[in-house]
Amino acid sequence: MGSTATMIGFYLVAACLPIGAAVVAAERVSGPVDHVRDADTIIVQGVPVRFNGVDGAERGTRRGEAARDWMLDAVRGREVRCELNGERTHDRWVGVCFIEVDGAWTDLGGLVIAAGLALDCPRYSDGRYAALETARARLVQSRASYCYPR
Repeated sequence: MGSTATMIGFYLVAACLPIGAAVVAAERVSGPVDHVRDADTIIVQGVPVRFNGVDGAERGTRRGEAARDWMLDAVRGREVRCELNGERTHDRWVGVCFIEVDGAWTDLGGLVIAAGLALDCPRYSDGRYAALETARARLVQSRASYCYPR
């Protein structure tokens, strides 16, 4: 198998890996949602995932709480599949998550934007969600400054 020193070294390295490190190697995580932070961040199987290219309304605002409630309803009792891109922001992995809708895996970020509770973040989405934005969302929510190209 290996020397005792080698095995101890392996366990020390494994113990020091951040939670979810093995998930990033696979670049995906799936299962039920453990927690919904807000309209653009969920925790799946212990892994926090930030939706790539989605600018959700912030918690602590009436709109942000409505967006969080919408997301809770959208994922409750469902399997979620997230394709991670290997990037991190704060404590979250970045990716695109999907739920099954009418037999097809559907982009959850696109759904929350189409529901009028988030905006496209073109710096990270390359505009893939722009056509899903509602006019009302554009009127009542300011796009985050980090969503604009530098």
